[in-house]
Amino acid sequence: MADSTAFDAFYSARAARLTRNIYLGTGDLSRAQECVQEAFLRAWLRWDRLENDDPVGWVQTVAWRLAVTDWRRSVRRRLALTRHGITPDVPAPSTDVIAVRDALAQLSEGQRVVLVLHYFEEPIAGIARTLGIAEGTVKARLTRGRQAMGSLLVLTEEETRWTT
Repeated sequence: MADSTAFDAFYSARAARLTRNIYLGTGDLSRAQECVQEAFLRAWLRWDRLENDDPVGWVQTVAWRLAVTDWRRSVRRRLALTRHGITPDVPAPSTDVIAVRDALAQLSEGQRVVLVLHYFEEPIAGIARTLGIAEGTVKARLTRGRQAMGSLLVLTEEETRWTT
């Protein structure tokens, strides 16, 4: 019989963080929640074996694989609808969201990951632990990433006029 107390503590400590990470990767909160819940359900069914190994890595891997599989399904579904002349009614993201996404895509992977983790999840020490790098490296990537984002996200003359 699985130890529900240990699993409950594991779930409480990890579910919100993993949901945020999947959400940041997919852009769809409900999809992220579903993938994380399914991953934890599968972990519970195997908890006797996982508890002594690496349940964090296992659950993260399962949740990300579920998210990727779901994303691929949705792409195929959209392509099929488009092929038949049906356009799904999906709201377009705001211009600000598009600008930030495009700017982040132009950064190196190291800078992008550090910026996303810092602004949406954890402090510098936590990022260093998560990524297995020195805090100085995290700080350097944050500085370079912020500088790059600053030059990529330039306000137009009209936007500047409204903010001053």
